[in-house]
Amino acid sequence: MGADPGIETAGPRKAATTIRAVFLDVDGTYADYGVVPEGHVRAVQAARKAGHRVFLCTGRPVSMLPRAIRGAGFDGLVASAGAYVEVAGEVLVDRRFSAALAARTVAALDAHNAVYVLEAQESLHVPPAAEERLRAIIEEHFSKAPDGREVGASAILGSLVRVPDLAKVPFSKVSVFDSAAPMRQLVEEIGEGIAVVENSIADEGRHAGELFQRGISKADGVAAAIAHLGIPREDSIAVGDGENDLEMLAFAGIGVAIEGSSPELLALADHTAAPPHREGLVAAFEELGLI
Repeated sequence: MGADPGIETAGPRKAATTIRAVFLDVDGTYADYGVVPEGHVRAVQAARKAGHRVFLCTGRPVSMLPRAIRGAGFDGLVASAGAYVEVAGEVLVDRRFSAALAARTVAALDAHNAVYVLEAQESLHVPPAAEERLRAIIEEHFSKAPDGREVGASAILGSLVRVPDLAKVPFSKVSVFDSAAPMRQLVEEIGEGIAVVENSIADEGRHAGELFQRGISKADGVAAAIAHLGIPREDSIAVGDGENDLEMLAFAGIGVAIEGSSPELLALADHTAAPPHREGLVAAFEELGLI
């Protein structure tokens, strides 16, 4: 895979005493309903100009990261909750479900009439019979956004690709938006090799969450990126707000949790930051000496 035009390498940088590698979760951290505050864009650009390396570190696949999110310019990204890592256009990690695990996963979801998206870096796939239900769920969610509703929803709906046989689609993660069975039951039925985070943009009351390969987390992506760059672990900073950020904050030299995160995440954090609608990363970057 060649360099992604949405990921840019910064120009000449000022010398910095300590080069930090900063990893930003997207939803609820860097962006709000898919919309990035202008202050966050400026903070990322200023940090990179100062010599630091800044990455997106998200549960989303590359195909769900439009220019509206990547436009500030980044040194790379960790996508699909650690299953994919890219630095300056070079792909370091791209782990997909094995054929056997993929088949068991799709079979279990279909058995419970689930609304789900198979997430690959190059595209998103949904069962044809569930596409209308998926659109309704996503549009309902983004209708709550204060602005930028179409921008946020299009990151998901705009990347859908219809294929005749989902069994032949290579994917890195699955987002489940509605299932007749609880997520834990799905995990038991799928069997070895699968894990779950029970959070989603789907409303509470629906069985929803993210299914991913057991043993992979955002921390693995952070580790791969900093090893490639030669940046010590103690000079890494991770910022997040969700359950899939736990390992990342525990691994990084400095962990920052968004206000209102779960007690478990707040307990791991060294600092807290305000949410995106208050442009919390601006103050956080200043306090951490990044800008």
